[in-house]
Amino acid sequence: MKMKNHYYDQRKAHHNAQGFQNIEPFSVSISDVKKWKRERRVNPPREGYTHFEQTWWQPANFNCLDDAIWWLGHASTLIQINQRTILTDPIFSKRASPVAFAGPKRYTPSACQIEDLPHIDVIAISHNHYDHLDHASIKKLIKRFPHVTVVVPLGLKNKLQRWGANEVIELDWWQSVDINGMLLTSMPARHWSRRGLFDTNRTLWCGWMIEFAKRCVYFVGDTSYTTQFKLIPQHFAHIDVALIPIGSYAPRWFMHNQHVDPAQALQLFNDIGCKRAMAIHWGTFELADEPLDEPPQLLQHLFAQYHVSPQDFSVLKIGQSILLD
Repeated sequence: MKMKNHYYDQRKAHHNAQGFQNIEPFSVSISDVKKWKRERRVNPPREGYTHFEQTWWQPANFNCLDDAIWWLGHASTLIQINQRTILTDPIFSKRASPVAFAGPKRYTPSACQIEDLPHIDVIAISHNHYDHLDHASIKKLIKRFPHVTVVVPLGLKNKLQRWGANEVIELDWWQSVDINGMLLTSMPARHWSRRGLFDTNRTLWCGWMIEFAKRCVYFVGDTSYTTQFKLIPQHFAHIDVALIPIGSYAPRWFMHNQHVDPAQALQLFNDIGCKRAMAIHWGTFELADEPLDEPPQLLQHLFAQYHVSPQDFSVLKIGQSILLD
């Protein structure tokens, strides 16, 4: 029996009667998944995992009164604007998995622990994959910040409420909500969703545009490349910083419909016309076949080809931050 999409709006191209779909559709077959797992060859960082952590990790220091963004690892960031704070896709667990003893493990620590965080006003979730929506982290965050507002794409409100969140707002693409002066808009992405065996694409996926105090920060979330990015300047003429994923892209025959690679990250940067970018979604979990240290190397080799300077597209250590000019 097919499940019914209670949010279904036939006027919207990304809706269908059972759930959601991409405007530029793709599908991943079971045979493709089996082939990838059969052929998978993950290479360690060039000089080993210990050296990689020593090179690309430091503890986060939140003693900053200015507007800033910290990279905490993977797609977890802390955005501070005018003393308001937004946490994106928080995962502090040792594995991105429904169980603690199996699944993709963390190779670099989080830049902090939940008890080290400053007050959090908003948690923004991009989609329900385990490396972006982590049950243990959310439960601990809600316990520490019981009045935090959680913003999610369509279909995730009930789950977050079951986990204990008191204030949950779910939005469709291009819908916005004002939270104490912060305007958050759910942005299109080209990805997919699933947490169990029978819930593929039952909930939506998205990025988040965050506007507050004349600042504009774009958390791209998890996405493959889509021409929809070229439409964003029509809606947002000024983006101070875009948080753009650069990892989990190999092999391309399998991952190209799920994640951008460094070249596409730079194309995305140019498409949206943002002032600056910060690289995320790399160096934490081995979710694809490329070595953990490869994404920033490729990105830096491609800067000149895409007419982007290293100052425009920051590659930080986990735990580092950038100031919003």
